[in-house]
Amino acid sequence: MSSQSLTLRQWLLTDTPTSRRQARFAALYKGWLSLRSNHMAMIGLAILVVLVGSAVFAPLLAPHDPFVQNLANRLQPLGTEGHILGTDSLGRDILSRMIYGSRITLYIVALVAMIAPVAGLLVGTVSGYAGGWTDIVLMRITDIFLAFPRLVLALAFVAALGAGIENAVLAISLTAWPPYARMARAETLTIRSSDYISAIRLQGAGPMRIITKHIWPLCISSLIVRVTLDMAGIILAAAGLGFLGLGAQPPSPEWGAMISEGRRFILDHWWIATMPGLAIFAVSLAFNLLGDGLRDVLDPKDSAS
Repeated sequence: MSSQSLTLRQWLLTDTPTSRRQARFAALYKGWLSLRSNHMAMIGLAILVVLVGSAVFAPLLAPHDPFVQNLANRLQPLGTEGHILGTDSLGRDILSRMIYGSRITLYIVALVAMIAPVAGLLVGTVSGYAGGWTDIVLMRITDIFLAFPRLVLALAFVAALGAGIENAVLAISLTAWPPYARMARAETLTIRSSDYISAIRLQGAGPMRIITKHIWPLCISSLIVRVTLDMAGIILAAAGLGFLGLGAQPPSPEWGAMISEGRRFILDHWWIATMPGLAIFAVSLAFNLLGDGLRDVLDPKDSAS
């Protein structure tokens, strides 16, 4: 190890940071070291890196065009004529469709992760900080959403909005925000009566400034853990909508739609539905493994208990 890297490591691991910037980088580095020591979390992270790489470099990695049909080459088994995972009922290469399908999965995950947690954080912190009738009304609305199973409620929204990947994302987001609102409200109720918030209020800070500048940052770590753990459920909900024909529409290579197509041949040509099913399983497992690792890093009181 070079002296420069050793000096950087010592700078990051110091117990007496001399600036806010150094303290921030030191906390991030120590968190990374803790996460790196969790082998299962690293396996989950590696799977997600492969997923992102497949989505980014899909044109380079896919051996065939995922949309080109070849009926003379339909229902080919694994490893036949350059088709590593076989072909589907229209002669399309399953591996290529799965690689391009990773783009749709990441697209859904990214949009839901940008909509649902932000909406839940806003509702929960406003409800917890304001209290009174605001708290009662917002929490009863949250309870109504929580009373329905997520997939059933998403089906209702998609039926009202129409089939399509954007409408599926919106439907999943509308059903995914209540748990974040509950969590943010619980955190806010604990924080709002602290001396720290009272001192800020005495300095003249308004409610929205207190919520956005001082309460939100304290809720972020718990929110990140919850989002990561919820990604598996979001992927399964998106695959369920695709399976029912309400998500991404043909010929899009969405994993749930691929399983739906392959169910007709499940007994004689099992690979058509099994391969995208294994992809959904692997990515869902990866998010759960990474979420458990992040929970140990970002929420020490949980791991201690």
